[in-house]
Amino acid sequence: MFKSVLVANRGEIACRVFRTAKRMGIRTIAVYSEADAQALHVREADEAVLIGPAPARESYLVAEKVLAAARATGAEAIHPGYGFLSENAEFAEAVMAAGIIWIGAPPASIRAMGLKDAAKKLMVEAGVPVTPGYMGEDQSPPRLKAEADAIGYPVLIKAVAGGGGKGMRRVDASEAFLDGLASCQREAASSFGDDRVLIEKYILSPRHIEVQVFGDSHGEVVHLYERDCSLQRRHQKVIEEAPAPGMDAATREAVTSAAVKAAKAVNYIGAGTIEFIADASEGLRADRIWFMEMNTRLQVEHPVTEAITGVDLVEWQFRAAAGEPVPLKQADIPLNGWAMEARLYAEDPANGFLPSIGRLEHFVLPDDIRIDTGVFEGGEVSQFYDPMIAKLIVHETSREAAAEALADACAGVEVWPVRTNAGFLVRCLEHPRFVAGDVDTGFIAAEEADLISTSPSSRTAAAALATVGLRADEALRSNELSPWTDGLFAFRMNAPPRTPVVLYRDGFAVRANLWGVHGDGAPRHSTFDVELDGETFQAIGTPSYVFIDNEQTSSAQTGDGRVVVFEDGDAFEFLPRLTGAASGLASDGSLRAPIPGKIVATPAKAGDTVTKGQPIIVLEAMKMEHALTAPFDGVVGEIGFAVGDQVTADAVLAKIEASA
Repeated sequence: MFKSVLVANRGEIACRVFRTAKRMGIRTIAVYSEADAQALHVREADEAVLIGPAPARESYLVAEKVLAAARATGAEAIHPGYGFLSENAEFAEAVMAAGIIWIGAPPASIRAMGLKDAAKKLMVEAGVPVTPGYMGEDQSPPRLKAEADAIGYPVLIKAVAGGGGKGMRRVDASEAFLDGLASCQREAASSFGDDRVLIEKYILSPRHIEVQVFGDSHGEVVHLYERDCSLQRRHQKVIEEAPAPGMDAATREAVTSAAVKAAKAVNYIGAGTIEFIADASEGLRADRIWFMEMNTRLQVEHPVTEAITGVDLVEWQFRAAAGEPVPLKQADIPLNGWAMEARLYAEDPANGFLPSIGRLEHFVLPDDIRIDTGVFEGGEVSQFYDPMIAKLIVHETSREAAAEALADACAGVEVWPVRTNAGFLVRCLEHPRFVAGDVDTGFIAAEEADLISTSPSSRTAAAALATVGLRADEALRSNELSPWTDGLFAFRMNAPPRTPVVLYRDGFAVRANLWGVHGDGAPRHSTFDVELDGETFQAIGTPSYVFIDNEQTSSAQTGDGRVVVFEDGDAFEFLPRLTGAASGLASDGSLRAPIPGKIVATPAKAGDTVTKGQPIIVLEAMKMEHALTAPFDGVVGEIGFAVGDQVTADAVLAKIEASA
């Protein structure tokens, strides 16, 4: 076994690989960009090497810089993680040519499965069922459109070199094909340096089923059962589980056997995933499941497989790279219980899932489940990399118990001021369709209205008011001006004292009376009633936490009087005073850049008449394209930037003038 390993990656996957390496007594080496100088994976490594500026194309994607770091530190092996160079056959060859152990798939296997069109042709030859579509060499838009028209809509355009949900577009009608093709090709060229595409028939009730396979250099290939990754948004996985709901023994045997056959067809070594698409309109059936692609690397969602099998897949990768056989025979690999994983993204579901960046001033995750993360309180979420900041993983005896445990875990997430999808995850996990196992890849789009929360509950508002109640009361008793109080403190003969308090949210006042505020002997600890909109809530607590009707609510308070209350994964901010309307709101008509990025398209031009929701500017940021849309019907007054321009956060990109 090698004595040192360099992880050619960053974030949570680097930390994950280090965890196994440290347990096995292997020295760990990190590489990092200038943006990641203080990152968690750098802190956790035994040694770390700077390899370049923040953009990945100047650091993590530069093979020679990674190899130079390996040579300088005496690394005996390189683990690529996922993304970046993990499926780059040339990099794998360069690692091995340098006399360093490559902890990944053989370069020939990567090439065979790396291009989706060639991989599908290979699978046809191997007898693995594939979805109907076009995989030809002619990439001219007219030919691609003609093929899509012949296949019949809807179709899915996919980058041949793609992965991770990038470079994919669903097109529902012939007239929308060319626009979808152009967008897909731009994203493919940006993410993979290859804008070629293939076209597949889009399955209307699709389930994403994938099988974990593992091979060794002695010709053995086993599977570690299936995962269901159907809960997706814009082709990005959100919640994964193992095993797949509704999978009977016969169907499992068929799909896992097909996966092993696919891996053997390319003489596979190491951890890999065979992805299938299933038509779930009549449940999971072996004759309605087709090969989609192979990922020749460790998957983001590998922890759910580890949970149900008890296997450390990274350790298996280490052992396979060192020439050892697969540690377990197929018959000895167990399947125990049910596991689920939720991806915690730095994004704002209430604002079109736009990425959220900045300092993690408040960052609290559950401490009673498995957490894989690459960030910490006080750290930064950068504009340069993927917005996933953590994975929450649970393992229970049944699917119902796993869903409940993961919902509880997501509800306990507290992150501020960076926004996250934690509350969105809670609602996904508690949705009746998900609980019943009735999900496909269109679930989120179909149920989005029920999954996104924009307003706090009365209980949350009461918690915010109670949080500031004690401080307001103390300030008024001392004849000091409080930013939260609505009038003077009222002393009344023969009646409990009343403190009127006001906070603001979204430009509206939230007022309440706090009755009977008094200390109970503990320092700065009070009990009182909050009278809000005709309801009375019993409160007890301090400015750092509060119990409302015996349920604890966590809150954070900033120095300027702002209050943030965390409720079931969501974060709600209350202000001590009314402020002007936020820039970029629909009433303003300005479209502002939510984060720094590059303009990649301007579907609308100055003078165009547009309708609410129509794309005006397409911004590329955090490895994804984000369409900024018209906030209302109107006319495009001006567009301040051109395609190719880099823009800063909050820059006014366009102005929409309301229709008369």
